[in-house]
Amino acid sequence: MKSPLLWFALTLLSIVVVAALGPAERSLGTNVRVVYLHGAWVWTALICIYSAAIAGLLGFITRRRNLHYWSRALGRTGLAFWLTYLPLSLWAMQTNWNGLFLAEPRWRVAIIFAIGGLAIQIGITLLENPVWASFLNLLYALILAYVLQTVEQVMHPGSPIFASGSWRIQLHFLVLLVLALLAAWQLARLWLGGETVVEAQAASID
Repeated sequence: MKSPLLWFALTLLSIVVVAALGPAERSLGTNVRVVYLHGAWVWTALICIYSAAIAGLLGFITRRRNLHYWSRALGRTGLAFWLTYLPLSLWAMQTNWNGLFLAEPRWRVAIIFAIGGLAIQIGITLLENPVWASFLNLLYALILAYVLQTVEQVMHPGSPIFASGSWRIQLHFLVLLVLALLAAWQLARLWLGGETVVEAQAASID
């Protein structure tokens, strides 16, 4: 029961169960549950990406090496949630609007930053020095934040959940978000644990 992988799997299972029990919506019915999950997932991805940038910035300011490792772990976690958010987005489009609207500006941005984020994380891994992770994660987060503020919104209203006026929908979304953030925290710690093992092995070789 102490296995971090087991707790991560249990958290994912909890997310699936909670998502399946989400409240229906007047126009979209029970299909809206995919939208709730999609929203919580992309929020979690963004929180991890921005947290990676903040950890990296603090690492530069305080010169604490462990913060650079946290930046790398959170950056990888943010990318994992961003990549898995893409099929959820397609699922939400198909179930609620009976089609894939791939010309949607935010969808194009999501694809571009998925490819760019993947390239950056591969580069960070190859560079090995975690200081590069902090620098690149900070740059990536700043560009993403700017683009999301300027990109046109067609099918993505600013805050549909909190503009719904339904406390049940809002509460359900918050529960999903908390669970998704818990899963992200567990995944980041798994990444960080791997970093610690590799560094300890390298130190023993030296």
